[in-house]
Amino acid sequence: MDKKAAGKMAVQLTEIIVGNLMYAAAVVLFIVPNGLITGGTTGLALFINRMTGLPISVFVSAFNITMFLLGAWILGKQFAVTTVLSTVIYPLMLGLLEGTGTAGFVMEERLVAVLYAGLLIGTGIGVVMRAGASTGGMDIPALILKKKWNINVSMTIYLMDCIVLALQLLAADSHAILYGILLIIVYTMVLDKVLVAGNAKIQVKIVTTRYEEINRLIGERLDCGTSLLHMETGYLHREQEMILAVISKRDLPRLNGLVLDEDPEAFMVINQINEVRGRGFTLKKVYR
Repeated sequence: MDKKAAGKMAVQLTEIIVGNLMYAAAVVLFIVPNGLITGGTTGLALFINRMTGLPISVFVSAFNITMFLLGAWILGKQFAVTTVLSTVIYPLMLGLLEGTGTAGFVMEERLVAVLYAGLLIGTGIGVVMRAGASTGGMDIPALILKKKWNINVSMTIYLMDCIVLALQLLAADSHAILYGILLIIVYTMVLDKVLVAGNAKIQVKIVTTRYEEINRLIGERLDCGTSLLHMETGYLHREQEMILAVISKRDLPRLNGLVLDEDPEAFMVINQINEVRGRGFTLKKVYR
């Protein structure tokens, strides 16, 4: 293994460890001390803990290993490779934090704890996923059902989360279900933001009779590649080229000014896109 590959693997391993540490910290520091409930494996572990006193890390370890073995058997080796790290690291981090005797932070208003926990969980899961790893746990039964009976993964996960939340009502107060739903909403929103952080771009389509001049100016002033798409106008049926460009958000005002200075009647369609791959984005630019 060369140094570049070894360095990349070290970075991925660090991201997986940090992501799982953030997830475990959310459980130990905010969820447990404030009597919050959540879905997934952690929610099931919280239910068992409140009913029997079994440490959360012990249940999570047993459940994750069982699901991992089941997933490796049914879903294959590729699944096992991407899931084994989180299967081991998350319960290990939980055990370490529980072993320190950390009391966590008891908030006067549990909504504040929901926000902190949601921020940590969403960021933690996002970091793990960006490292190319799976969080395992409750995801595995959903993936198995998808493979065996083509049942929608998202629907299965939401259904299991609802069942886990309902179970926890037996050991939690009447307001807990609302906080549990809010927690899932918060960490889902944060997760979405983390997954697209740094990758979101702006796609601009420009319809103008001065496409040649504007196309040249975009390349010269914004150092941005473009594509010319052949089109026909709907009313006059005039054939011409349309400019397609993908730029960063900070370049949008400059592009807007550049286009309107050259052609005040230009028609622009602007969309946000979550990720772009290829030359100039995930590959280095080549100047010719």
